[in-house]
Amino acid sequence: MIRSNDLAGVKSIAIGGHVRPDGDCVCSVMALYHYLKKEIPEAQIDVYLEEPPVVFQILEDIEVIKSEFNTDACYDAFFALDCNEERLGDAQPIFARAKRRINIDHHISNMGCGSEWVVEPEKSSTAELLYEMMDHSLVDEEIAKAIYLGIAHDTGVFRFSNTSPRTMEIAAELLKFGFDFSALIEETYYEKTYLQSQIMGRAILGSVRFMDNRCIVSMVSRRMMEFYCVGPKDLDGIVNQLQGIKGVDCAIFMYETGTLEYKVSMRSNGTVDVSKIAVKFGGGGHVRAAGCMMNGTYHDNINNLSQEIATQLK
Repeated sequence: MIRSNDLAGVKSIAIGGHVRPDGDCVCSVMALYHYLKKEIPEAQIDVYLEEPPVVFQILEDIEVIKSEFNTDACYDAFFALDCNEERLGDAQPIFARAKRRINIDHHISNMGCGSEWVVEPEKSSTAELLYEMMDHSLVDEEIAKAIYLGIAHDTGVFRFSNTSPRTMEIAAELLKFGFDFSALIEETYYEKTYLQSQIMGRAILGSVRFMDNRCIVSMVSRRMMEFYCVGPKDLDGIVNQLQGIKGVDCAIFMYETGTLEYKVSMRSNGTVDVSKIAVKFGGGGHVRAAGCMMNGTYHDNINNLSQEIATQLK
């Protein structure tokens, strides 16, 4: 549980999440921030996270997030959410200096880090795990909204196989707070700008199927991103769209981040355990959703990934 008794003597707290934060990460960080403000009102609480996608401006106090990490501060406690230590990016030194380093995550590839950790892969999301660890008498509408949104994003709006009966029970409990859940989902998950829709269409148009059409891959180059005036955050949802194509067991989407450097996202219908593949290349995730960074040419990266996929498909 996350209770004041468990954090006795803690006067300064930092909260962080993984690089290129997704919905579960952003919402978990903000839910914990609001919760700790109520649980330990006298404590200093700072949030370190790369700038979140603009759609999450819908969350109250999102402006407290610090996206500059040049600090020598030493906190009494640092909560690393939805990732292991390596994926904290520039916040990793702050985590390393903290007196207590607490890791809360649900990724099966995370073996735990810091001085204390709770990693439960059976949970749909870090947001769900956090909710189970909270004193529910302190949960208010803003906390409920953030938890609900985090769960919704990591379950594909309750479509993915990580959605359990308990996930649905929690969602029902949160809806009792009366927030407009339909608008939340529409504005943060489904709604796309015209440019985002254009780049998605371009990515799908340039996709290639292989391995008897059981796999599909697409790539967006830096030049293409510049042409459409989009950034990495505008590419969310492309890999899920590829996975939704009939007959596809495994989808791969990558975008160029530097010279011979790519961010890779993978999705599977369960036939392929993409977390095992991601871990092999220094990343992580779930059986059906995982990612990593890869160096080399686009075609070399595809060949390396294909070998791992083929091993599982056989």
